[in-house]
Amino acid sequence: MATITASNPQAVRQPTGYSHGIVVEGAERWLVISGQVGMGPDGSVPSTGEGQIAQAFANLRAVLEANGMQPGNIVKIMVFLTDRALLSAYRAARGAVLGDHAPASTLLFVSGLADPRFMVEIEAVAVR
Repeated sequence: MATITASNPQAVRQPTGYSHGIVVEGAERWLVISGQVGMGPDGSVPSTGEGQIAQAFANLRAVLEANGMQPGNIVKIMVFLTDRALLSAYRAARGAVLGDHAPASTLLFVSGLADPRFMVEIEAVAVR
């Protein structure tokens, strides 16, 4: 039977009512990562979309690393952007983080996220 454990690393602002990641261990180890936004561990939110994208990827990496994984373990990534003008910045940041790794991917443009300051949210599923 699989063991399910919540993962909330200190390098990411602590959540209320959800977990940043859920680890499922059995024959493989699965990590399901909640949407990471551009908020630093101290609660600060960069004013630019580029800054938020960088912080969201830093948060994603922190959850991966806290669970012994790297971006190459990602099998699915889902991204929400509030402005089409951020697409090229997102693609550049994604390339810097994932390199040639090409997980299944979904990108959506949305009218808003949980906080009106947020411009990006990135979810992922990783397996080791």
